[in-house]
Amino acid sequence: MSGTLFVVATPIGNLEDLTSRARQTLAEVSLIAAEDTRHTGRLLMHIGCKTRLMALHDHNEEKVLGGVLKVLLEGDSVALVSDAGTPLVSDPGFRLVRAAHEHGITVTPVPGASAVTAALSVAGIPTDRFCFEGFAPAKHAARKDWLENIKNERRTLVIYESVHRIAECLSDMVAVFGPQRSAFIGRELTKMHEQCVRESLGDLLRQVDDKTIVGKGEFVIIVAGSAEEHESPLEIDRLLRALGERLSAKDAAKVAAEATGLKRNALYDRLLELKV
Repeated sequence: MSGTLFVVATPIGNLEDLTSRARQTLAEVSLIAAEDTRHTGRLLMHIGCKTRLMALHDHNEEKVLGGVLKVLLEGDSVALVSDAGTPLVSDPGFRLVRAAHEHGITVTPVPGASAVTAALSVAGIPTDRFCFEGFAPAKHAARKDWLENIKNERRTLVIYESVHRIAECLSDMVAVFGPQRSAFIGRELTKMHEQCVRESLGDLLRQVDDKTIVGKGEFVIIVAGSAEEHESPLEIDRLLRALGERLSAKDAAKVAAEATGLKRNALYDRLLELKV
């Protein structure tokens, strides 16, 4: 019989978040396939584990895949870990997990820390429906196009960003989504200098610019879905009618767009339809 591939979640900051089951699994497997052996080595030292490590990351996964499968097919078990959190969530390991399934190898999750769920749990933004978008594109033009494609998504958006691009990314979000869209930043989650801030996108950008939100560490950005405040078309129509009674159609559409995150032209056309 083949061994088992355990996909093991590791802490995203606080080492005490490693579960008892994860500790036991890491100690009992024959091999740990790690995104960065130096990083995982520090975790293993913390828990007193001496299991053999092998590097498995984006640049070598295809090359070492065969070796890991050989270990599994010979009956020994392997743990797959990333630097932090749950493997495969913007981390390496997909090819290995897919290949294990294709070879009839049992793949078992050892759940635990995840920056996505940690941020969602404290964001104060709807979590019944959300979509994880991973890292935003690094280049400005590509990032703007990417944001345009998701600006009307009704589900809550979860986005990772690096410290080097957090200000630029938020600036583009303000330009595309509007400054009033509700959002949240989780910085250095579970670590000593953790910050959890829920504001409008415009306010978050100002806090990053003035260093209220410190420019260090790793960031999770959560953005409310389009029209968070007005979930149904009926409620949007009610808003448009109320604004249309007090403002010109142009100004009413502008105010509604700022409040809901929807496109101004679409709201303008809908207001004209309501007045017919």
